[in-house]
Amino acid sequence: MVTVGNHDSSSTSAVLSIGLHPSAVDYSRYPGLDEATLKARIEAGEASLRAAGFDIVSCQVPAAPDEAEAQVRACATAGSFRVAMIGAGVRMAPEHTLLFERLLNTLNEIQPAIKFCFNTTPETTIDALRRWVQPAPGNG
Repeated sequence: MVTVGNHDSSSTSAVLSIGLHPSAVDYSRYPGLDEATLKARIEAGEASLRAAGFDIVSCQVPAAPDEAEAQVRACATAGSFRVAMIGAGVRMAPEHTLLFERLLNTLNEIQPAIKFCFNTTPETTIDALRRWVQPAPGNG
């Protein structure tokens, strides 16, 4: 799923947010978490980012590396991004190591100057982004 919205590729706060689509998560690893809850947390996090002035493109990927790479290529060619935030669901599960590598290498190929940041939960995304990029002037 690509959410481009009003993306401004000239924005100093242009962010590509990449994470597993909620339907691709193995919830047996996360007691107390389900697809609806994760989806709501992601949506709330993205709303907070937009409210803080970040120009965000959300790119939710499947767990299959080939399909995820194709999805990231589609998202990353939507504009020029200062930073890519790759979610913990992609990075922290050992079974997604190849997926994580493919996404990093794909982004490096498409946008060599892009910076990377990493969150630990949807709620820590804004802190991760602020380490590398500031929201647009007059916002946040």
